[in-house]
Amino acid sequence: MKFIGDFREGEQIAGVYLCRQKQTLVSKNGKNYDSLILQDKSGSIDTKIWDPSSPAIDDYDSMDYVFVNGEVTIYNSKPQLKVSRLRKASGNEYDPADYVPVSKRDVGEMYDALLNMISTVKNPYLSKLLESFFVEDEAFIKAFKGHSAAKSVHHSFLGGLLQHTLMVAGHCDYFAKVYPVLNRDLLVTAALCHDIGKTRELSDFPLNDYTDEGQLLGHIVIGCEMVGERAARIESFPERLLVELKHCIIAHHGEYEFGSPKKPALIEALVLSYADNIDAKVEAVTEFFGNVREDDLSWLGYNKWVDSNIRRTGK
Repeated sequence: MKFIGDFREGEQIAGVYLCRQKQTLVSKNGKNYDSLILQDKSGSIDTKIWDPSSPAIDDYDSMDYVFVNGEVTIYNSKPQLKVSRLRKASGNEYDPADYVPVSKRDVGEMYDALLNMISTVKNPYLSKLLESFFVEDEAFIKAFKGHSAAKSVHHSFLGGLLQHTLMVAGHCDYFAKVYPVLNRDLLVTAALCHDIGKTRELSDFPLNDYTDEGQLLGHIVIGCEMVGERAARIESFPERLLVELKHCIIAHHGEYEFGSPKKPALIEALVLSYADNIDAKVEAVTEFFGNVREDDLSWLGYNKWVDSNIRRTGK
């Protein structure tokens, strides 16, 4: 099969892909069409079936593995697949492991780096809290390693949550060295815990969609509850320290319009919100560049995550 990440404009595609999402919509001329998201481990692609009633299009649904024939086009500066034939794939035509997007970094190496970061936290209460999640809780560790950091936009791949958390914690560690005013133990602990709620907000792959708990509460509230529950098991955990840690988690989106229940009121919360925002936006643009040739220096159009028209820099 040809992986989606290798698709190029004008290519004819014939292969099996996971139908991550299916919607039946109505075009401007009043005709029904199907809008899909097809996925494999290299990424996903917006897909259109302009004549779904055609005998060349068999019955199918979301989360089906489908064999498609189509052509790669470009729409709004992004690849799009125009499908002419589609049928459900049989079980012997695909390996499910080829359809889960994965981090380009080794999960084991990243987790070792995360454990090393935990070992540098000197505050005994924060150290015990981190170890209770990332060292002692096997179910949590499995979920954390296997989750994405988002349904889409950035780090929406297996190992994405771990990769994002490690990057944010690394940024915070650096800032703590540059700005002595920062409480490093609090900041690094908050960075490591800021998105733990996503282990319950999002379902496992290949679905990687919002759970009922995720829809109703969101990862910020879930993560805050998880930290509170775990701290309650640690004898004499300081209440003031717990409130400060919870605040950093609650405020890590920085602004109300970005879903933050509170704006940062501690300098550590402020720095965490910047570190989180930096990594999310850089990764979102990096993934956007993944669909463009490295030597393509043309302007790629408006990108909502940076609120600007963007292009690559020259080598």
